[in-house]
Order: sequence, then structure tokens, then C-alpha cells
Amino acid sequence: MMGMNPRQMKKLMRQMGIKMEEIEGVTEVVIKMEGKEVVLKNPVVTAITAQGEKSYQIVGEEEVREVLNIPEGDIQLVMEQAGVDRETARKALEETKGDIAEAIIRLTED
Repeated sequence: MMGMNPRQMKKLMRQMGIKMEEIEGVTEVVIKMEGKEVVLKNPVVTAITAQGEKSYQIVGEEEVREVLNIPEGDIQLVMEQAGVDRETARKALEETKGDIAEAIIRLTED
């Protein structure tokens, strides 16, 4: 509301049953989506409670990351066929963009 000082704004919000509170100590917020993540670094997070519903306002430096979702079964198969541990199998699948055959070949080459 234009021309209203912060004190008046807080009073009006209290009267309307709206509570705002800044959440301290947040270093990163990650929003996970199919195939990518949006990472907000050094965010300012405010929790807003109105009429029993809580919502969050987040402001920060945005970074978008591509994410490859590798099924657990694929990891297990590579582990068994190549005789490697979970981390090695996952890394090989990530490097081959999920190509199981290529991951096994890379891990079993001499």
C-alpha cells in the first residue's frame, strides 16, 4: 500500500491475521523438477502465515542445474555386471548419460 510506513503496514497485517517471519540460517534452497534443479544460493526466506495457510517467499541468486535421474535398477545392473560398488556404477551411468551398455563396457575394459 503506497505511502504507508512499515510500522503501519505491520499493524495492518496483524489486524488481518497475517504473520511474517524471516527464517534465519538458510544457505541454499533447491527446487527439484523433472530433469533439472533450480538452486537459490544465499536466499532470504520469509514464512508468511495467513488464514492458517503457510507460504514462503524466497529471494536469492539462481543457478539451474541439469539432473539425470538414474533408476535404481540401472545402478544395480551395472554394479552386478561390472562388479563395482554403487558410487562407481552411478558415476559411470552419469558419464554415459544413462547408457547402461556403455557404462558396463567402460567399467570392464582393461
